Amino acid sequence: MRLHRLTITAFGPFATTQTVDFDALSTAGLFLLHGPTGAGKTSVLDAVCYALYGAVPGARQSPGAPLRSDHASAGTATEVALELTVGGRRFEITRRPAQQRPKKRAKAKGFTTEKAQSLLREYDAERAEWRALSRSHQEIGEEIGQLLGMSREQFCQVVLLPQGDFARFLRADAEARGKLLGTLFDTRRFAAVEERLAELRRAAEHRVRTGDDRLLGVAQRIAQAADGSSAPSPPERRPGDAGLAQAVLEWAAVARSTAQERADIAESALTAAESRRADARRELDAVLELARLQRRFADTRLRAEALEARRAERDRGQALLERAHKAELVAPALALREEAEEAHREACDEYDRKRALLPADLAEAGAEQLASLERAMRQELGALDAARRAELRSTEITEERAELDRQARADEEILQDAAGWLAGWESERRALRDRIEAAQEAATRAEQLAGQLEPARQRLEAAVRRDSLEAAADDAERRLRQAREHANTAHESWLELRERRLRGMAAELSARLVDGEPCAVCGSAAHPEPARAADGQVEPAAEEAALTVYQRAARARDTAEREHVALVERYAAAREAAGGAGAGVGSGSGVAELTSFTRELEREYTEVHRLAAGTHAAREALDRAEREHEKRLAARQQAERRVAARTSRREALDREQGGLRAELSRARGDAESVAERAGQLERRAHWLAEAAEAVRAVDTTALQLKEAHGRLASAAFRAGFDTPQAAAAALLTDRDRRELQH
Repeated sequence: MRLHRLTITAFGPFATTQTVDFDALSTAGLFLLHGPTGAGKTSVLDAVCYALYGAVPGARQSPGAPLRSDHASAGTATEVALELTVGGRRFEITRRPAQQRPKKRAKAKGFTTEKAQSLLREYDAERAEWRALSRSHQEIGEEIGQLLGMSREQFCQVVLLPQGDFARFLRADAEARGKLLGTLFDTRRFAAVEERLAELRRAAEHRVRTGDDRLLGVAQRIAQAADGSSAPSPPERRPGDAGLAQAVLEWAAVARSTAQERADIAESALTAAESRRADARRELDAVLELARLQRRFADTRLRAEALEARRAERDRGQALLERAHKAELVAPALALREEAEEAHREACDEYDRKRALLPADLAEAGAEQLASLERAMRQELGALDAARRAELRSTEITEERAELDRQARADEEILQDAAGWLAGWESERRALRDRIEAAQEAATRAEQLAGQLEPARQRLEAAVRRDSLEAAADDAERRLRQAREHANTAHESWLELRERRLRGMAAELSARLVDGEPCAVCGSAAHPEPARAADGQVEPAAEEAALTVYQRAARARDTAEREHVALVERYAAAREAAGGAGAGVGSGSGVAELTSFTRELEREYTEVHRLAAGTHAAREALDRAEREHEKRLAARQQAERRVAARTSRREALDREQGGLRAELSRARGDAESVAERAGQLERRAHWLAEAAEAVRAVDTTALQLKEAHGRLASAAFRAGFDTPQAAAAALLTDRDRRELQH
């Protein structure tokens, strides 16, 4: 970075415009800024820092700190302009702090606050002109920070050595120099790193001790598990000892080897025991098998003796079994006869039941006569099909007439409902259109109120801030007066002590004289009449303490001044935003008035916004009503057409049903309906068919019974039985046969 020109106006001690040409000063290489206290040496460096970063270094930088010269005229604006080259590019930075200026209106009195301004320009060598880059404080700060590669704090620590700190550094002892270097170069981060490393070391040490405790615990459990064996004892170490983990691992390896050897010995012993147990099991199984065979042989001999004793009983049973076997040859014929007898008996019973249903003149009729009568009944039943269709059609006509009546009632309800709805159509349409118009007007009004509501809210917030800042500004002014009084008192006290010390400086210097050594003032080695300290002599420490009190009071005064200026600026901005000089005046800028006005706007806006929100719903309601109107008209026209069509249909159905009723009267006879007449004929034909079938079944089963008797007699004779009854008596049941066989 290379500085070219610095222009200062109404800044610090400079009341007028001053220009520093760094190019001219640096022609010889180095240059020195020198002058008495208060001449403005530090202010030149403050101006450079302010131009670059928009703030001055050190304690002089705080919100609201006054940078304007107290000697400048009211019409002269405070401004700092700096030309420099950085990164091969030439820039001009111009900054103006926030400051008070006289109002520009002719009749206006007092001051107004002018906001801080910044301008960054770059010199275009090709066009030989300045080109504006930005007017934003933030953009200019970011651009300069990137070009310089350091923040304001770093710039002040590295480039600008704070005033007085270097001299204090040369006179201080080692501890004080360390603190001062830490303050100058901000070594707190290195102390923080050192403290962090110490914390990490302590944490690592704690983890190591915890791990050693756990490792020793595991070793103790291993030793307890190996109790009574020849395993060595665990190492006698404490948590945190060097080499603890390695010693425990070596001991564990030895213990594991010992345990493995004992496990191998135990496994060999177990294998030998299992082999002996298997041999004993085989010998036991052989002995048990021999005992089982001996018991089985004894049981067999006992059963053979028992069978020999029951031989006669067996012969009688064998004879019965042989006779039963012969009788089984006759069993099919016996079963056939029993089936024939059962079938003939059932056929006779069925014939008796069917004959009871027939008329008396048909009780003894044969099968052919009954079948002939059934065929006649079936022919008459077939002739009723046409009458059945006519009856079904008559029923359909009756149902259709009932459906027509139902439709007529429904259409009548539709016509009445449509007439009632259409009667109020015009009034409903007008109401819906009025609702749409009202919603549209409300939307327009809502837009107007929305434009008024936000400024009203901002004025209300500004009025609230104004009232609170007014009290805060008064309190800050009171604190400023107190701080000024305290600073003036401390300053007078320090000056008084300094003057008294200067008056007694001869005694202070004589206290440092040593016989035989030259005086620091006159150079003489003889000191015949050294000055004596008077009563109330001021010590350097007392003067330093008074100076410290004064400096602390001066800093407190400066802080109070900055806070007061900041509050005054904020109060003026809030008062201007609120639209009046104060609350409660007739300008309508009071908090109560603005609150009432804002709430009224919000209430009215909420109401019209609610009405405006119903615009879409009102239009949809009108569309639905118009569609419903068209639907009602169409429904009424369709209902009227259906009424006319039903009248013609009902007349045709009446004529058709009259002809069907005459035909049905002839077909039904004495029955109530064709179905009832058909049921009568169907039942009679069914009775006749069942009776004919029963007569045939009686004749058939009688013939089968006769044939079964002949077959049974022949089978009994061939089997060696005199009668079929003897063969039946020789048959055995399954249970009797199983008892004889066993």
